[in-house]
Amino acid sequence: MLDLFIEPNEGMDGRGLESRIDQLRAFVETADYAGYDPYDALNSPVLRVLCSRSRWMRLACTQCLKRSPLNLRKVLGVRKGHNPKGIGLFLWGYARLCAVERRPEYCERIEYLLDLLETLKSKGYSGACWGYNFGWQNWRTWTPAYTPTIVNSAFIGHALLDTYFLGGVARALDMAVEIKEFICRDLRRHEEEDRLCFSYTPLEELYVHNANLLGASLLVRLHRLCGEPRLEELALASLRYAVHYQREDGAWYYGQMKRMEYVDSFHTGFNLQALQYFIDEGYGSQCRSPYEQGLRYYVEHFFLPEGAAKYYDDRVFPIDIHSLCQAVVVLCHAPADQMALSARVLGWMFENMWNPKGYFYFRKGRYCVNKICYTRWSQAWAFHALTACLHAQTHARSAIGPVSQRCVGHQPQCCVRGSGERQ
Repeated sequence: MLDLFIEPNEGMDGRGLESRIDQLRAFVETADYAGYDPYDALNSPVLRVLCSRSRWMRLACTQCLKRSPLNLRKVLGVRKGHNPKGIGLFLWGYARLCAVERRPEYCERIEYLLDLLETLKSKGYSGACWGYNFGWQNWRTWTPAYTPTIVNSAFIGHALLDTYFLGGVARALDMAVEIKEFICRDLRRHEEEDRLCFSYTPLEELYVHNANLLGASLLVRLHRLCGEPRLEELALASLRYAVHYQREDGAWYYGQMKRMEYVDSFHTGFNLQALQYFIDEGYGSQCRSPYEQGLRYYVEHFFLPEGAAKYYDDRVFPIDIHSLCQAVVVLCHAPADQMALSARVLGWMFENMWNPKGYFYFRKGRYCVNKICYTRWSQAWAFHALTACLHAQTHARSAIGPVSQRCVGHQPQCCVRGSGERQ
C-alpha cells in the first residue's frame, strides 16, 4: 500500500498525512462545512436580477466569477452555504477516519452530517436525492437550486454505504437504499439496443458518461444488498453504454452529445472509480479490460513528472485541485505500480496548493494561483482524497471485500421485502 510521509525536503514542515488531515478538519469544522463554490455566482441577488432574461448573461457571470482571482462574493451578496455534495464528501471522510481509529468526535460528526443531508434532500421525488445549493446554467437550460443530479446522489450514496460498512451506522444504509428509486424512476434514459445512459437531472436530456457510470456503480452495490434484478439489469446496461463509447486509446469523451468532445481529468477519474466498484462487486469480466485501458490513458496523459495533474489531456493549464484530489482517490486504489504516482500527486498538492491556515487553493494557471477557498470544490474533495489515502495505507482493500460479504446484519428498511417498493 501507499506509504506516504511528507518529508521536509519537499518544502513541507515534516508532519505526516494525518497531521494535514487534522489541520484541514479543524478548518472545515470551524466553518461548519459551509462556504463558497466556484459556480455559485447566481446566488447573488444582484446578478440574478441582471441576468434574469438571458442565459448568455448567466453563463458569462458564472464564468467571470469562477475565473476571477479576487473573491467578489461578499460585495455581490453571495452567502456561504452548505453544498449537499460537499457534505457527502465530508461524511465519507469521517467514515474512513472512524475505520482507521474509532474516536467519539468522528462518530458525533457523522451523525451531524447525516442530519444535514436529511435536511438538504431535494423534495418531491421518488427516492432520496440531492442537488446543488445554487442554480446553474448550461448552454441550453437553466437548472434551479437543489434540482437533484445523478452525480450528487451517487456520490452521497457511496458515502452513505461506506458510512455503514466502515462506521456501522445503520441509518446511513437506510438513506442510501432510498436513492435507487430516484435513479430508477425519476431520471430520463437514452436507450440504444441493450445499452442505456441515465440523464444528469430529471429535467432535461443531458447524458454524460461519468454521471451514468457513477449512478450505475451505486445501483450495482445496492443490488448486492437488495437482491433486486432490475438494479443489476440497469447497472449493466449503463456499463455497456460506457464500454461501447470508450475510445480505442482508452479515453472517454465527456459525453456523446454536441459540445462534449473533450477529455478531462477528474471526469475520467470518476469513470475509473465507478469501474473499480464494478470490479469489486464481481463484474471484472465485463469491465476489467476497459478499466485497465482507461487507467493507462489516464496515467499517460494527465500527469506531469513532478506529480501535477492536468485538467485536460491536451494542455498543461489549468491545474485544478479537483483533478489532483480525484487522482489521489483513483491511484491509491489502483494496482501497486501506480502508488508512487499517487504519492507524487499528494506531494505536489501540499507544495503548491496548500495554505498554512489549513485549506487548499482552487487552481493554478500559467501565470498565477487562484487562492480562493472553496468548500465543496476544494476542501471537501481534499478531505475525501486525503482520508481515502490514509485508509488505503492502514486497511488493505482485500480485507474489506465486496458488499455481499461486508453487510454486518442490518436489513435496510426499503429492502425488507426485496421488492423495490418503498415502505
